[in-house]
Amino acid sequence: PGIPFSFILVIIVFIIFDIFLRKTALGRQIYCVGGNPEAARLSGIPSANVLTFCYTLSGFMAALAGIVSIGRSGICNGVNAIQPYDTDAIAACIVGGASFTGGKGTIWGTLIGALLMAVIRNGLNLAGAKNDVQYIVIGSVIILAVTIDVFRNKMEAKARKMAAQ
Repeated sequence: PGIPFSFILVIIVFIIFDIFLRKTALGRQIYCVGGNPEAARLSGIPSANVLTFCYTLSGFMAALAGIVSIGRSGICNGVNAIQPYDTDAIAACIVGGASFTGGKGTIWGTLIGALLMAVIRNGLNLAGAKNDVQYIVIGSVIILAVTIDVFRNKMEAKARKMAAQ
């Protein structure tokens, strides 16, 4: 009906992972290990196993992304593999509310961050900005998001400290 299959797949994957992260014990353990692996280990969570699962799942999702990329472009070559998607992925997570130090964030925040980064990237392309300028803008967005995250974490720690007194 005019909706690309890759978009439908992304929505399905996001729904599955939202349910997985919020409703399962392993999903909560992933947040715990992301927040503080040593504290998670001391509380009985097998941190090494959780991390192994996360890395395995990450590899599977990278393979799925490669298959979708090949399906969209119709080309399978090394040139497509070296595009800097990692910067956009980090920016999408941080802009979407995930903490740079781990343990915070939601899958829907990441989706909103990804959509925002796509709008910024597309706007820069439509404005005729060179790749160098695009990297500077995306890098500035990441720096701004990390700065906001650091200040937010400091304010939360200060509030916890004042509540404890």
